[in-house]
Amino acid sequence: MRILRAAGRPAMPWSNGGGVTREVAVHPAGAGWDTFAWRVSLADVTRDGPYSPLPGVRRILTVADGAGLELTVAGTTRRLTDRCRPFAFPGGAATGSRLLDGPVVNLNVMLREGQAAATVERVRGRRVVEPVRRPADGRAEGPEAVLIVAVEEDTRVRTAGGPEVRLARFDAALLVGPDVAPAEMWTDGTAALIALSAADPARPEG
Repeated sequence: MRILRAAGRPAMPWSNGGGVTREVAVHPAGAGWDTFAWRVSLADVTRDGPYSPLPGVRRILTVADGAGLELTVAGTTRRLTDRCRPFAFPGGAATGSRLLDGPVVNLNVMLREGQAAATVERVRGRRVVEPVRRPADGRAEGPEAVLIVAVEEDTRVRTAGGPEVRLARFDAALLVGPDVAPAEMWTDGTAALIALSAADPARPEG
């Protein structure tokens, strides 16, 4: 299990000046915008404006802090006011957002179509997280990586036989690799549980 502290994340300004993004985790490690299979980040959104188009990328957006926003995707408007409830949409669609009552922080999961898939779940209380291994035949069955992000209040995580680790707000724990142990987590508020896997070409999204 790798602990990813929020304090060490550099802020990358948006090209339109509407906010900054801080990368939480990316696969492959060190991948840039053109080479990632999946990418998880937290974005501070400070004003209304369009989103940069990302053709070939599926996005899952979760409001992690603030009153929410109004998102317009391909002409259809949706108000995202229920904090920690994920909303998926195609990154290549024309998208704009309007803040409802001040700045927000968004948890963003970006998935390269045909390369990665994910589920985002909000968790309260206690949960046992069981990573699923890649079978010997190489087919993807279940998550190959699990990312736990502390969204509201503190979260504690512990692998079997290991010490308990406290995650402060927006810290994360990444469970990945062939020998990773199951983990137990407790949260005093809400955490996001993100299961990430290779996309199954026999089951296209959409």
